[in-house]
Amino acid sequence: MIRICIIGEIGAGKSFFAKKFNYPVFNADYEVSKIYKKNKKCYKKIKKALPGYEISFPIKKKELLKAILNNSDNVKKISKVVHPEVRKKLKKFIKKYSKKKYVILDIPLLIENKLNTKRDILICIDGNKQKIKKILKKRNNLSFKILKKFQLPIETKKKKANFFIYNDFTTRSAKKNVKKIKKEILFNA
Repeated sequence: MIRICIIGEIGAGKSFFAKKFNYPVFNADYEVSKIYKKNKKCYKKIKKALPGYEISFPIKKKELLKAILNNSDNVKKISKVVHPEVRKKLKKFIKKYSKKKYVILDIPLLIENKLNTKRDILICIDGNKQKIKKILKKRNNLSFKILKKFQLPIETKKKKANFFIYNDFTTRSAKKNVKKIKKEILFNA
């Protein structure tokens, strides 16, 4: 199995590109959302790790954001609870699709959390900063600023990547870039 890992800036379109490959996709952000909504064991651990904060079940990102804004060390406390759960889900995903030739890993902090292997194919996505800002304004821009602190700079990610895609946020261009990379991966496989 070849693991194709999508890395890059927040809001640059990593998940969009991950889907365009038409291979099974492990989306870490989606898995975290499911953990917040359904995992009571995780909820109890987070509540215990963040005493004095109003955390209810299902966990709401706004509640966690409030705790992080009050104390940036709370990110580490939340990560200590959530990351092992995401890793378990990643292992299940890899096992489930072990017979597939390719899988896509859409994990925002892949390199930072040392989840990549030397054999992984890394594709770095970046794009027009103004368009990314516009996209992030639709989301909670404050959480973006906090999360950005925990990511490696985009230049570092570009250097580590096997491929680089500049996202111009058009479907036509995305399909063209993905097709080109798939050809190159198949050629070198």
